[in-house]
Amino acid sequence: MNESPNQAQRESILLRVLWMLVFLVVWQLAELLLAGLVLVQLIYRLIYGAPNASLMNFGDSLSQFLAQIGRFASFHSDQKPWPFADWPIPRAPEGEAAHAIPPAPHPVRDEEPKL
Repeated sequence: MNESPNQAQRESILLRVLWMLVFLVVWQLAELLLAGLVLVQLIYRLIYGAPNASLMNFGDSLSQFLAQIGRFASFHSDQKPWPFADWPIPRAPEGEAAHAIPPAPHPVRDEEPKL
């Protein structure tokens, strides 16, 4: 049996609507995660005087992920966001420099054999 192009298009749009609903739930969870990250980053900034580099990078990736969901849901892109695509790579920071944590000093090695 041959499917008509109209029926195939209708099935395609129904599948896309289903994915849009799934990504709507993911959007809400990611939005809460981003809000929590912003709060933690603010507290970190107040305590240490500079933002945390790891939180900066994850926040940028998460915001790009939310943008991917928006582009997919608004039919700007046909590519589904993560996990169907690669997780967004964080861009170089444009604001404050991140808090630098110096590496821990290595203990002096005792070269004497232990008995």
